[in-house]
Amino acid sequence: MKKRKFRKKPVIIEAYQTDKEMTIHTLEGDMKADIGDYIITGVNGEQYPCKPDIFEKTYEPVED
Repeated sequence: MKKRKFRKKPVIIEAYQTDKEMTIHTLEGDMKADIGDYIITGVNGEQYPCKPDIFEKTYEPVED
């Protein structure tokens, strides 16, 4: 089987940085979000937390 390379499609998401600890109900089960984590709303309305360092490597702001 030959390995191929793929690039993630450019998708615009909504996110905010939380100022409190919280539990996010994700498609994979409950996940804990710490203060400073980003809460991302995906393309199908699903939510999940993301650590700030990963978020900043993966996403960049877009103009409204």
